[in-house]
Amino acid sequence: MITLTHYLVLSAILFVIGLVGVIRRKNLLLLFFSTEIMLNAANIGFAAVSKFYGDLTGQMFAFFIIAVAASEVAVGLGLLVLWYKKNGTIDLDSMQEMKG
Repeated sequence: MITLTHYLVLSAILFVIGLVGVIRRKNLLLLFFSTEIMLNAANIGFAAVSKFYGDLTGQMFAFFIIAVAASEVAVGLGLLVLWYKKNGTIDLDSMQEMKG
């Protein structure tokens, strides 16, 4: 039997994996993936608690998080393409150097 604790542990594990990816941040694309993993971990937690209490509020929050994540990906990938066309790399270390 899968309980609420199982879902929350899965959510915490996914969130930690995403957090490690954000902290390591060597590549801009991997930074976007890590952010998506963290948002999906929050979605799992919200949906699980919502199901456990029989309330739709958590599922509505998860729906809005999915909408925000989709817009974040659209804007982020657009900026990523522009950065790659300009510099030829998506390495974050190259972004920290200021060029006039």
